[in-house]
Amino acid sequence: MTEAAPDVLELSLRTSALLFANGETTERSMAAGLRVAEAFGQRATMLAGWDGLSVRLEGAAGPLHDVAAAAPTAIDMNKVLAAEALVDAVAAGRSSKEATRSALAKIAAYPPVSLGRFVLAAAVGAAGLAVVFGAREPTTLPLVALSAGAGALLRRALATVSPSPIVQPLSAAFLAGVIGGLAERLGLSSALALVALCPCLVLVPGPHFLNGLLDLARARVALGCARIAFASLVVTAICAGLLLGLWLVGADLPYAPPSRSIHLGLDLVAAGFAVSAYGSFYSIPWRYLAFPIAAGIIAHGLHWLAGEMGATNHAATFLACLFVGVVMRPLARRLRLPFAALSFAAVVALIPGSALIRMAAGMLQIAELGAKAPPDVTMAVVANAITAVFVLLAMGFGLVLPSLWPRR
Repeated sequence: MTEAAPDVLELSLRTSALLFANGETTERSMAAGLRVAEAFGQRATMLAGWDGLSVRLEGAAGPLHDVAAAAPTAIDMNKVLAAEALVDAVAAGRSSKEATRSALAKIAAYPPVSLGRFVLAAAVGAAGLAVVFGAREPTTLPLVALSAGAGALLRRALATVSPSPIVQPLSAAFLAGVIGGLAERLGLSSALALVALCPCLVLVPGPHFLNGLLDLARARVALGCARIAFASLVVTAICAGLLLGLWLVGADLPYAPPSRSIHLGLDLVAAGFAVSAYGSFYSIPWRYLAFPIAAGIIAHGLHWLAGEMGATNHAATFLACLFVGVVMRPLARRLRLPFAALSFAAVVALIPGSALIRMAAGMLQIAELGAKAPPDVTMAVVANAITAVFVLLAMGFGLVLPSLWPRR
């Protein structure tokens, strides 16, 4: 039965916009809107851009066209899961237009993950990353957890007064810089400066970077570049906030710290905690949290094993992320969850956020010293930049390649 075209146009556009704005891939967001239109007897075409979606219906009285503003800056697996379930119900004929419209409004109004879970996830995730990066001092983990938890509280408070997606990570990173700098001045932090660094690593917007690569792989060049530019802007805000906080209390971030190794078992457990934290950030339901945790632990083990066999860091990262991509691609479709968020949560312990932030710290020193900057600072900046770029590319290609394999 063919329904009224204007109503179908609205429902199709609202469905796609809801998914698009909450972390679903562009491909699946548009496919969901087209399924809704088809279920109500209409043929539709859709286009996506950074600031919204447009849909066109070929109605009996002529074509209809509409647009919806929807910037893909949020990640909420709970909303995506509910919206995908609604699309399945519409496609099966179990939801009328009125019921679909009401359900979309309810899903859009879903609250974010509870404040307690959000704060706890930030504290646990940052502490887990501190262990992965070699924390040994007894004061490091409590201070890292305190800083990350306080940053999470600040982010939630700012979310009620400012819609800007930049203000929250900038402010949380600034707070981490102040706390980390004070810990350094009081002798409570090690040469690795993990008290300042790790609370910032949980702010890195990996899913946006990954969705950008997916769009580029599908030849959506403008949208893919916009997503990557947004992710880069957030990382820049994180670096700026951290360095400003450190400067305010008269502390520095070492640009070339000593490396440390930890026991494999402890490394895997810490990586699992970090994965669980990111799953909570993205509002993944508790019943699904075990999947990215298990994949993340195995991927981290593969990364360690490849390194022991002589592989370079970026080669080991590619192998680990390729495994996660192969596993998560069918799992994301099966669970009706966004692939980018689910996959990135599993490999969060491999992100080169430390190299990016230390690169920024080294660049700041070069800017201050000018021609007097010692050569080792320049070499450290170049080394951190190369490491970050190669690891990010290895992560992106490893996770994206399985998604490009044609489906039957």
